This record gives sequence, C-alpha cells and structure tokens, in this order.
Amino acid sequence: MNGIATSTEVSDDELLALAQTLSQQLMARGWMLASAESCTGGLIAATCTELSGSSLWFERGFVTYSNAAKSELLRVSGELIATHGAVSEPVATAMARGACAHSAAQVSVAVTGVAGPTGGSPNKPVGTVWFGWSLPGRQHVEVCHFTGDRRAVRRQTVRHALGWLVTTLGQSASPT
Repeated sequence: MNGIATSTEVSDDELLALAQTLSQQLMARGWMLASAESCTGGLIAATCTELSGSSLWFERGFVTYSNAAKSELLRVSGELIATHGAVSEPVATAMARGACAHSAAQVSVAVTGVAGPTGGSPNKPVGTVWFGWSLPGRQHVEVCHFTGDRRAVRRQTVRHALGWLVTTLGQSASPT
C-alpha cells in the first residue's frame, strides 16, 4: 500500500467478514495464525477470536506493546529496536518471524505503529503503521499511513492486516 488510506470508517461487520474468510482459507490449508501486536494491543487477536471455532485456525496472539515485550516474547533484538526504532520495517519483520518461531503457527501478522494522538514525530507521524507477514516460504513487509483518531487508526490497521492475508491466500491455489 505504501500510502495514505482514504476510508477511516471500519465496521465490526467488515472486520468479522475478513476474519471469516481468513478462517476458511487457513483451515483449507491446515494452517494456524499467530498475531504479534503493538499499536493494536490485541485487537487483531480479538477480532479473530470473536468467531466461534477460532481455535481451529488461530493459535495465539502476542501483545508486545513495550520494547521489552518485543524482545522477551518475540526475540526482537534490542539493538535492532535501538537502531531503527520500534516502528520500523526491520522490527515489523522480526516480530512476524518471532511470532511463527515462538508458536505452532505457520502464518503470522505483526503490527507496530503510532496510533496517536501522541507519540508521532516528523519521521513517523501519527497513523504510521508497519506491517510484517510471515507465511510458509514467504515474508512481506509494508508501511501504511492512516488518518483519523486513535480508534480509527487501530481499526484500519486490523482491516489491512487481515485483508492482506485474505487477498494473498486467495491468490494462491488452496490444496485439495
């Protein structure tokens, strides 16, 4: 995406529809999902586990809001955080890898960003969110710049995190 999202309104129905589609895609492959969340504080995991039967495809969620939690739970290097900052491409990548490495999941999504209204800087303004995904044989990372208040940024983050997985898994043939 690497740009500014235009739709700040994200409904519960939209998020649950994404989670439902993702659940079907993961179960068709026999895969489990783990989330590693900073700026969303567990909202991705909460959205996924809103669905009955989610234990069949959602393995666990790591809420790693502090830098210490990122290091302790996901083994993100303190040096990496010090060099690039918690809201960065290398940290999002390391979080996604760490979520798979420290769980039984084959797929992970990681988010780290500035939800606001405070905490932004000229280089990382409020609404900046780095995403990392890890799938068998593939990693992907990207940044988005969302608008709106704290709630809007967090919900747009969940929509993008799940939406990327739905789109990506939908493009590859599911096993028979």
